[in-house]
Amino acid sequence: MLTTIGILVVIAGLISLIAKPLFKSFMSLEWLTVRRSIQAILFGLLLSFVTGMFFYAEPGTAYAVQYPWGGQKAVFHQGIQTKMWGRLIPIQFEMPIKYVMPNEDGSLPEQSEYTHVDRAREWEFNDAVKGRIATSIVISINTANAEQFLSVADRNKSEANLIQSRIIPNIDQSIKNTCKLMAAQDYISGQAADFDRFFQDQLENGMYVLEEYQLEEKPEIIGDSTTIRTVVNNKSSRQKRYRVKKDDKGNVVRVNGNSLGSYGLTVVQAVVNEIDWEPTFDQRLKLQKEEVAQTQLEKQQAEREYFRAQKEKAKGEAEKAIERARLEKEQIQQTITAETEAKVAEFNLIMEKKQFEVEQYKAKSKKVAADAQYYENAKLVSAGLTPQERAEWNYKTAVGVAGELKMLQLPTTYIESSGKSGNKSNLLESLIGAELAKKMITTTNK
Repeated sequence: MLTTIGILVVIAGLISLIAKPLFKSFMSLEWLTVRRSIQAILFGLLLSFVTGMFFYAEPGTAYAVQYPWGGQKAVFHQGIQTKMWGRLIPIQFEMPIKYVMPNEDGSLPEQSEYTHVDRAREWEFNDAVKGRIATSIVISINTANAEQFLSVADRNKSEANLIQSRIIPNIDQSIKNTCKLMAAQDYISGQAADFDRFFQDQLENGMYVLEEYQLEEKPEIIGDSTTIRTVVNNKSSRQKRYRVKKDDKGNVVRVNGNSLGSYGLTVVQAVVNEIDWEPTFDQRLKLQKEEVAQTQLEKQQAEREYFRAQKEKAKGEAEKAIERARLEKEQIQQTITAETEAKVAEFNLIMEKKQFEVEQYKAKSKKVAADAQYYENAKLVSAGLTPQERAEWNYKTAVGVAGELKMLQLPTTYIESSGKSGNKSNLLESLIGAELAKKMITTTNK
C-alpha cells in the first residue's frame, strides 16, 4: 500500500514539473514551484524504497517472499522483515473454513475476517435423504519445513486460491464419500461420531475407494403366536449401498495423492455442526419422535403396572411370611408344651418307678431285719443261756408278761377234757404263751 502511494507521489511530482510551463499562461501556479515538485518526487521515491525493501510480518501468518531476481524465502516470525521489492504470499498458520446455514433473509452470519465462510451445501445420504451439512474445519500449514511451504505457496499463488483449489475440493469429496457410507437414519440413531471420524480421516490420509454392494434384507416377522406378519421394505432392499474397499491384508484402499497431507497441511478440526434435513425427512423424524415418545410412555406405564404388581406380590409375600411366622411360633409353642409335658410325665414315671423300687427295697430291708431278729430270737431261745442271762431273760419276760396280762383277753369259756388233772395247768400256760408270742411278734414288726 505504501509502495503504491510512493509511486503516485513520484508521478504527481513529475507531472507538476512538466505541466507548470504548459499551463503558466492560463492559470496562476505560483505555489507550485520546482523545488516542491522535486521534494515530492524525492519523498515518493523514499517511500517506495522503504516499503519495497521492508514489510511487517503479522503474528500467526507465514510469508513466502519471492524476489525479482528469482530467489525466495519463507518468513514464520512476526516483526519487520526484508523483502527487497519482492512479492509476498501470506498464508495463516491455521485457516478456519466454515460451511454455515444462511439467515432467514439469505445472508450469511457474520464471521471473523480471518475465516473463510461459505454456504452449507446439500448432500444425499445412501438412503436417498438429503440435507444441508454445516461443518467447521481448521487446516494448519507445516511451518517446520520451509521448502514444502514455499512449494505450496508458489503453486497456489495465494491463500484464497489454496483454499478454493485444494482444500475445499477435498472437503467436498470427504463429505460426499461419508454420506455414501451412512444412512440418514443411522446418523440420527447414534452414528454422528462415526460420520465425523470418517470425514476427518479422509481429509488427513486421503479419500476412500468405495465399492458398491447389494444389501439383502431379511423379512421381519411381527406378531405373536396367533398372528404373524412378514414385513419387507422392497425399496430399501433394492437401494445401492457402498462400503470402504480393502485389500487382501485388510488395509483401507485410498485414492493416491488426493489428501491434504500431500500439501503439508494438517487437519486440526473437522466436525459437523448441524444438518438441515429436507422437509419430508423432518416430518418423518417428527412422527418417529412422537412414536418413540408414545412408546416410552407406554413402556413407563407397563413398568409402573409391573412394579405395582410386584409391590402387591411383595406385600402378599410379606403378609404370608408374617402369618407363617405366627403359625410356626404357635406350633413351636405347642410342640414345646407337649414335649415338656411328655418329659414331665416321663420324669414322673421314672420317679414313681424309683419310688416303687425304694419302697420295695425298704420292705425287703424290713423283712430281712425282721427275719434276722426272728432268727436271732429263735437262736437265743434255742441256745442254752447262762444262769445269769436266763435270770435276766426271765425277769424281762415276767415284766413283759405282767404288762401284757393287763391287756390280755383270755377266753371266757373253755372246755376241759377228761384227761389228767395235770393238763389244766398246761392248757393255761399254752394260751398265755401263744398270746405273748403274738404280742412280741407285733412289737418286733413295728
